[in-house]
Amino acid sequence: MTGARGSFVLGVDSGGSGLRVALGSPDTTHPVATDVCAEPVRTGPAGIDAGHLLEQLLPAARRLLERAGPGASVSAVVVGAAGMATLGDQLRAEVPAALADALGVRRVALAADAVTAYAGALGQRPGAVVAGGTGMIALGTDLRTWRRADGWGHLLGDSGGGAWIGRAGLDAAMRAHDGRRGGSPALLERLEAVLGPVTGLPGLLYPRTDRPALLASFAPEVAACALDDEVAAGILRGAAAHIAEAAAAVCPGAAESGPGGCEVALTGGLFRMGEPLLAPLRGELAEQVPQARVVPAAGDPLHGALELARALAGPGLRIPPHPRLLFVPGVT
Repeated sequence: MTGARGSFVLGVDSGGSGLRVALGSPDTTHPVATDVCAEPVRTGPAGIDAGHLLEQLLPAARRLLERAGPGASVSAVVVGAAGMATLGDQLRAEVPAALADALGVRRVALAADAVTAYAGALGQRPGAVVAGGTGMIALGTDLRTWRRADGWGHLLGDSGGGAWIGRAGLDAAMRAHDGRRGGSPALLERLEAVLGPVTGLPGLLYPRTDRPALLASFAPEVAACALDDEVAAGILRGAAAHIAEAAAAVCPGAAESGPGGCEVALTGGLFRMGEPLLAPLRGELAEQVPQARVVPAAGDPLHGALELARALAGPGLRIPPHPRLLFVPGVT
């Protein structure tokens, strides 16, 4: 089924760097136009702030429809947001009705950013996706149920993610400064070059509300040192082991994924660190997830939101709805 003349779908990606909105045709894979709102959606005591999201999303959607021409309308919307699974109660309660009132759209889904990352990477095929950036989460499905591993934040998990790597690198630098075992003079040198004197680090780090991002900013320094520094290389081997563990926990088994094995896609900025991380990760995946077949991600979470919106507007979702990961009003 294709959309009526002048009908479009809308995909939304809300994350730590802001809000991105894409207008797409129901029957083509590329966005028609995109709009970017640089201010991240606020999170408060009630979770993700639905009003703040709508304050940015609705004007962006109207701008895109104006650019599309007279008579342009939206037949389906998918909003993907970081924190949706655990902090999205207000979004689920308010956003579908608000979009219906403002845009006249009745087909709406709200997704965790891991789900839109999955759809962007693999579409609606069974498999697993590891999304790595500041944090780390793995998500897999056999098209009947979802499996999730990690994504619990830098204090409780996100093992192997950017903040985890950065913190381990800073720990090794501090150990070198103190003369303790496990220290890395190379990482100490990089710490002082990019963050200043060691003694000033607690005052720089602890008062900040964006501590995970600051920790993750040191991860590339760990990767840069890994070629010549065994401590840094060991940190990346540890990260690779954690990432593979998460993939193993969510990857459908051989019977579920078929004779070709389980497709596993790696997506997110973490994997742009390249071979210092990817080389040990390939080895860990081969050992821990022997049925895995690593494939390139086809697109990013914004493309995933559009992919799901097209499915809502047309043939329907193949990946399973879920009350917190992929909320479709009226579907349990």
